[in-house]
This record gives sequence, C-alpha cells and structure tokens, in this order.
Amino acid sequence: MTVTPTTDPADAADYKRRIGKLIRDARIHRGLTQAQLADLLATSQSAINRIERGHQNLSLEMVARIGAALDSEIVAIGSGPTHLRVTGPTTLSGSIDVKTSKNAGVALLCASLLNRGRTTLRKVARIEEVNRLLEVLESLGVRTRWLNADNDLEIVPPEHLDLSNIDAAAARRTRSIIMFLGPLLHRLEDFELPYAGGCNLGERTVEPHMTALHHFGLEVKATDGLYHAAVDRGVGPAKPIVLTERGDTVTENALMAAALHPGTTVIRNASSNYMVQDLCFYLQKLGVDVEGIGTTTLTVTGRERIDVDVDYAPSEDPIEAMSLLAAAIVTESEITIRRVPIEFLEVELATLEGMGLRYDRSEEYVALNGHTRLVDLTTHPSELQAPRDKVHPMPFPGLNIDNLPFFAVIGAVANGQTMLHDWVYENRAIYLTELTKLGGNVKLLDPHRVLVEGPTHFSGAELICPPALRPAVVILLAMLASKGTSVLRSTYVIHRGYEDLAERLNQLGANIETFRDI
Repeated sequence: MTVTPTTDPADAADYKRRIGKLIRDARIHRGLTQAQLADLLATSQSAINRIERGHQNLSLEMVARIGAALDSEIVAIGSGPTHLRVTGPTTLSGSIDVKTSKNAGVALLCASLLNRGRTTLRKVARIEEVNRLLEVLESLGVRTRWLNADNDLEIVPPEHLDLSNIDAAAARRTRSIIMFLGPLLHRLEDFELPYAGGCNLGERTVEPHMTALHHFGLEVKATDGLYHAAVDRGVGPAKPIVLTERGDTVTENALMAAALHPGTTVIRNASSNYMVQDLCFYLQKLGVDVEGIGTTTLTVTGRERIDVDVDYAPSEDPIEAMSLLAAAIVTESEITIRRVPIEFLEVELATLEGMGLRYDRSEEYVALNGHTRLVDLTTHPSELQAPRDKVHPMPFPGLNIDNLPFFAVIGAVANGQTMLHDWVYENRAIYLTELTKLGGNVKLLDPHRVLVEGPTHFSGAELICPPALRPAVVILLAMLASKGTSVLRSTYVIHRGYEDLAERLNQLGANIETFRDI
C-alpha cells in the first residue's frame, strides 16, 4: 500500500485506514507491541495507536521508516517492483528448474564465519534475506562478491572480525542473525549482536538456542535491542546436548558451535531437515567429522581451527518446488518441474496422490552437493478430492511446515472440505483467510486451524500482501487461477524468499506485471 495524493477527504481517510491496517498486521507478524514499535521509531505508543486506526496523517518519510522497522515494504520510491498485477485465469506450460535452497544458503553464509579460508558457494538464491546477511558480513570486514550470472558467491573472511561497525539496520531486517552466535562464540570472548524487536529471550524461537549454546560456555543477555554475549572458554559439552525443540536453526547453531569444538559433541533431538543436511555436508568439506546426517542424532568431532579453501553447491529448495507444484495444480496445467529434491517432498506428494493428482516422475539423479536425490516431475490436469484426514506438518521426514499453506489453495480447487492444522505458528493460518477475497471459502476455526471448502471459482480482486512469506505466495498463486485482473500490493515479503518468482512464472505463460504507484 502506498500513499497516493487525493483531494477527496473520504478517499484520504480510506487510504489512512488501509495503511494503518497494513502497519498493524506487519507489527503483529514481527511480534512487536505498539510500545516496542514506538521505541524503534522514537515516538509514543499513542501515536502508533492513532496511525494503526487511520487517525494520523503520515509523511512518506514516516511510512518508509515504519516499513524499515517492520521489515515490510509499505512504501517504495525508486526502482524495483512494489506491486504485482495478475491477469487470469492462466494456463501454464513448459519447464522450469527449481532454484537452490533459500534456507540452506542463509545457513551456509553464517557457517562461512567458521572458516578462515575462502568459501565459494554455487548458485546461491539471490534474495533479500541473503542480501541483508551479505550486508552484515561485509560490515564485519568479510569480503563477498558475486562471481557470475549463475549466482556463484565468493566469501573471504578477514583475519580478525570487527563487530564494532556491524550494520545494525541490516541485521535487524533478517531473522537469521541469531545463527551468528554459534560461529562467533569461538572467534570472540564477548560481543554484541542486534536483534529484531520483539525477539525476547524465552520465546519459542530463541530460548532453545540459548540452552544449546550454553553447553559451549555462551551466556547471553538481551537488553536495548542487543544480544550481549560472553563466552567462558573453560566450558565444553560434558554430555550429549538434548535440544528442547527439534528446530532447524537451533540444530544449525549447535552444529556450528560443535564444528570448532575440538572434542566430540553429540546432539540429540536434532532436526534432519534439508537445510541442516546441507550444512552438515558443508562442514564435512571443512574437515569436520559429522555422523548421523539425516537422523535425529548427530555426532560431531570438530577442529580447533578451520582454514581451507572450499567449494560447495547447496541443493535445491523443496519449498520452491512445492510452490511450483501448487501453481500447476491450481491452474490445471501441465508443466515439468526439474531438479526437485524428492526426499523432502515425499509426504506432500503422497498426500496429493491421495487427492487424485496425476503426474510423471523421472529416475532419480544426484544434486551438485553429491548427496541430495533429485527428480523431474511433470504434472497433469487432475480433478482433486479433499483429503479424508486433516493436513498437518511434522518435523522431517513429515510434511514440511512451510509447505502446509500451499494446501489451502490446493484444497480450494479440490472437491470437499480440507482442514489444515498449523500447530507451530500462532497467527499464520489467519492470513490464509485472505483467499476469501478472491472467492475462496476459507473459515478460521481458531488461530491454528482453517477449513477450506472447494471447488472454488476464483475471481480477481485487489489485496495487500500478507506479511508472511508462504501465505503471500499462496495468494499470488490463487490470482493465477482467478478470472479477471488481480492486484497484490506491497510484495517485498515475497522477494525475501523467492528470486524473480513473478518473472519465472511469466516464462511459463503467466501474465504478471510489476508496477509501483510512485
């Protein structure tokens, strides 16, 4: 949503209300209270309250400042896509390659801090989350450069990391900054890292990190928007580390801490998800001994110092593969999706087969990392029936939590009722109800469950992009199947997780135009 001049007082009030709602949704998604957002903006809570209710005049500068604080492109001036205009219904055709994993790329950027030598990563997803991490790394003295049009990336660390000039603004715009703790605890005895507002110690996504890293002597206090970290060099894992949560980033942090611990570390209840496996394969290239890859018990024998020139290619992204698969299903299209990491989509495909999806599958071949199994999938237009049981995520090898939202738009084109149970996130299911604005029948049963009734005949509408990545893409995919013209506004969140998604869908026959208001 951008500010557009208007002379009609009623129109002006409507714009302010719409901007206020967008700001409120983005604030809630970031886990901030009104008071915390006010602190970030050096204003009062009452002012934030007035803004969110649409009772406050806003300058473009203020809207941009709010967008930066909330990591949401509420207004954009200059180059780059801001909104998407979609003309449908679309029938896709042709073939497309799945790009490398966003989440693996982010983890490997953090892990490059373990290595004093040169790291070359192949075909890195060139997305906003990666760009923010590169800005942070460069502010620490790390030299990074894109080598070619294939998105190969070179990373050369300095002899000594300097955190005094860390790019705090970039750090606060990435949720991945917490994964610097594992590598840095071996490089520095005390340091500070910025963290995004609302990310308080004790929350689900933070406390397990602190519990795991405490075994390596790390103590962290959070005050004034900073992690204050101190390391006791005399402390090391005296027994197996049992993670209190089988989280991906928690496991990655523990792995990176173990990589520079010269003894043997056992990590139990570890995630075995795709990005964790890529990190393990990278650590092996660094000379770290990692056993149990693909299981929930990892045994790591680290090295006191790592200084090697290493070349690594992360595998393809199963979430992007699922996005493309959902695009083919909802548009009733026949396309070939190449380089699909099949071992991380098997439950999703089994669920879709039970719903009636018809597709062809190639023989398996190996990804460039030398480990991950890939296939090519060719979809066929299919009449789907709603699954008999609810669709819910589980840790790998279960259905991936990030793939669950795609079953909302798939369920919308199936016959019958599909129930989705997102037990992990408090509010993400709410954003799926935006499908109703395109003609879908989606009922929110509680903050974790939605009921989708199909089949749906989608119709074009104008929507503001939800501030959550996967639901935002779900809305875009529904627009591909919608009759008429749809507009999806403020799409920065999609660019955080997908590289050129609209352009790549256009190559398959979609009609998506990028534009901005000012």
